[in-house]
Amino acid sequence: MGNNNNKNNNNSNYPFSSPEGEAGVQIVPKLDTPKMYKVILLNDDYTPMDFVVLVLRRFFAKTEEQATQIMLDVHKKGAGVAGVYSLEIAEMKVMQVNQFAQLNQYPLKSTLEEEA
Repeated sequence: MGNNNNKNNNNSNYPFSSPEGEAGVQIVPKLDTPKMYKVILLNDDYTPMDFVVLVLRRFFAKTEEQATQIMLDVHKKGAGVAGVYSLEIAEMKVMQVNQFAQLNQYPLKSTLEEEA
């Protein structure tokens, strides 16, 4: 008996084959999309409009026009959506905004709300 250089029938060289062989069906679990959360800026009677625009530009990468529109929503409607993110990012943004406002001695608050 010599060396057998023919392909062997073991499927170990095929990492995607199933134990059932070539005819097996690989089941891929369905991944749920993560819940998304709105970061909301809340109106107060003391924080200057320019500061709200600065926050929106710095922490939410909004253009001057976008930031102004959101700031006007906050001013006129009592709240404005700064952005929509995964939970971890939304929590971080809320913390950054609240700390930055406190550092600058403004009562501006942000919160998060699950997107419907």
